[in-house]
Amino acid sequence: MSNAAALQYPCGAPPAMGSFLEVAPGVFWVRLAMPFRLDHINVWLLKDGGGWTLVDTGLREPETLKRWLALFDELLQGRPVRRVIGTHMHPDHIGLAGWITKHFSATLCMSRLEYLNCRALVSDTGREAPEDALAFWRRAGWSPVALETYRVRFGDFGKHIHPLPDSFCRLRDGDELSIDGRAWKVVIGTGHSPEHVCLHCPSLDVFISGDQILPKISSNVSVHPMEPQADPMRDWLDTLAGLRASVPDSVLVLPSHNECFRGLHARIDGLADSQQRALDRLREALREPRRVVDLFEALFRRPIPQTSTQLGLATGETVACLNHLMQRGEVGCEGAADGVDWYRCVS
Repeated sequence: MSNAAALQYPCGAPPAMGSFLEVAPGVFWVRLAMPFRLDHINVWLLKDGGGWTLVDTGLREPETLKRWLALFDELLQGRPVRRVIGTHMHPDHIGLAGWITKHFSATLCMSRLEYLNCRALVSDTGREAPEDALAFWRRAGWSPVALETYRVRFGDFGKHIHPLPDSFCRLRDGDELSIDGRAWKVVIGTGHSPEHVCLHCPSLDVFISGDQILPKISSNVSVHPMEPQADPMRDWLDTLAGLRASVPDSVLVLPSHNECFRGLHARIDGLADSQQRALDRLREALREPRRVVDLFEALFRRPIPQTSTQLGLATGETVACLNHLMQRGEVGCEGAADGVDWYRCVS
């Protein structure tokens, strides 16, 4: 049986955009629209005594705000949101966290690295693109047009995030949260983001996976200009192994994208196998010197034009794979006089 065939989708079709569906006692699935190629995000409302705990919020967009205002009337039934849990710092997950916490005088709960990294990136709004970042993309082989597009768009991250509250409640790996009398364990993952929060409720046999485990797509694992020598791919693969060992296969997985599913271990195995096959294709391509932009088709099995909106994600993930192979001593890198890096297998 293939990894995909091993997955089951017991909750059926997702709720309509901006509507809700109860998928476990007191756990409600809400789907919100996004104006991107990935056109939705799943967020989760958990009954919590006389109020609610909300996991993720969607983007800071007028349509998303409109949906929330309708849901506050329809679903919350006069009970306030007491706590907002942000799985990680990306705008589709905490874009409206600041607005919702202010509206309800609620507490924002996040891991420390996610909160601080988000605050740092939001502060780039209005700044000129730094030379370190331009040099990072130039080393990858970006064209002058791609570099100028990046320069013009620099700082857009903060436009999709309502200002976060100036204080937060820190979540650590292994913490237990009491939500409606049930224990939810905090499980931290890395690779996709610095300190991603997942939540496991043993009594409900439910696992809120955020972007750490998705059933039909693989989360982006990227190196960014802020830390160009990072090895998030090792973090990602280590997290997959850790989740397989610590979270039971029986859980109902509630992901941030696609549908709720069972078959966690099969999905983890599939993601790990797929990544190893991608690294094998990269090793084959690197028998000859290549720039980052020359490796997209080998890694993703399709070309990524320099005019594509996916160029940044594709470049970041390719560098993550290359850094991982370099850390393993399998690949070397030489910089050319024009500022572009060339990679090649060393054995």
